[in-house]
Formats: sequence, structure tokens, C-alpha cells
Amino acid sequence: MRKFAPVLAIVGILVLGFLYYMSVNNGAVEVDQSVKKEWGNVESSYQRRNDLIGNLVKTVQGAAEYEKGTLTAVIEARAKATSITIDPANVTPEQLAQFQQVQSGMSSALSRLLVTVEQYPSLKANENFLKLQDELASTENQILTARTRYNESIEKFNNYVLKMPRKIFLSDYKEKAPFKADAGAEKAPDVEFNFDKKETK
Repeated sequence: MRKFAPVLAIVGILVLGFLYYMSVNNGAVEVDQSVKKEWGNVESSYQRRNDLIGNLVKTVQGAAEYEKGTLTAVIEARAKATSITIDPANVTPEQLAQFQQVQSGMSSALSRLLVTVEQYPSLKANENFLKLQDELASTENQILTARTRYNESIEKFNNYVLKMPRKIFLSDYKEKAPFKADAGAEKAPDVEFNFDKKETK
């Protein structure tokens, strides 16, 4: 029996090693799926904003028919914002930077459009416009929350796959890039206006 002890010990070590590998791999799958889920929430939040902006453009277009240049800028920015697709399984800093850039362009164009509302009293009393305005403000908060949760899932993923000894078994899993704050990103785009406020000269 003693002569089989070394063989049994080796088999036992191999079994334990295999079980550890399975545990590590399953853990990596879980944190990877979490990242994909949170990225889906980010995309859903931005999609909601894009849908609302489409409705907002139609509402403004009906009441401010001479603001064609501003409306065109918003429409073009919206098209760019929806043209960028990211695979959360292989997200890179460059991809996220490009995504953030087009979304910032969308926010900027939207802000310029909303400033023109001051010139159109009919929009100030338009219930549809006011509702869209409120929904946009709410959606900006949803985007912030979704991005924060995505970054939290990225942190968990990176910590899991990059720490030793798991890193040895998870060479196929690469570090993922989190969102980085844009300049002034601590403030959501201002989509609420005080229409009673007089312009100071």
C-alpha cells in the first residue's frame, strides 16, 4: 500500500489543482458576465436619452421651424452617438474614449438646442416639451448611475483576473478599461431652464 502512496498523493494534488482551476475559471466567468450586464445598462441609459432627444427634436421642430442649423447639429450628433458600438468583452481605453467623445458631442449639441427655447414662448408652455425636459434630466441621472455601476464591476473584474495566483490561470482574460471622467463630467448637462429668469445685461 505504501508503494502507491506517492501516486495517490500526485493524483490528489492534480484533482485539487483541477478543482481550484475550475473555481477560478467559474469566478472569472461570473465577474465577466457582471461587466457585460452593467455595460448593457449603460447602453440602455444612453439609448433612452437618444430616444428622448429624437422626440424633443420633433417637438422643437414644430414650434421653432427656423432653428434648422441647431436642429441639424443635434440630429448629426445623435447619429454619431448611436453609431459607436462597444463589445464589453474586449473594451479598450481607446474605444471608451471615442464613445465618451461622441456622447459629449451629443450633450453639447443638446445644450445649444435647449438654449434656443428661450426665443419661443410657445415651447415654454408645451406640456410635451416640459415632460421630455424632465425625462431627460432623469435620464442623465440614470446614465451617471449606470456608468458608476459599470466602473464598479470593472474594478471587481480587474482585481479578480489580475491578482496572483489567479492571473496564471486566466491569461485569456485581459484588463478592461473603466469610464474616465470628462472635464466637467461631475455635472450632468443642464436640461432644465428657468423660463422666468430675465437675462442680465
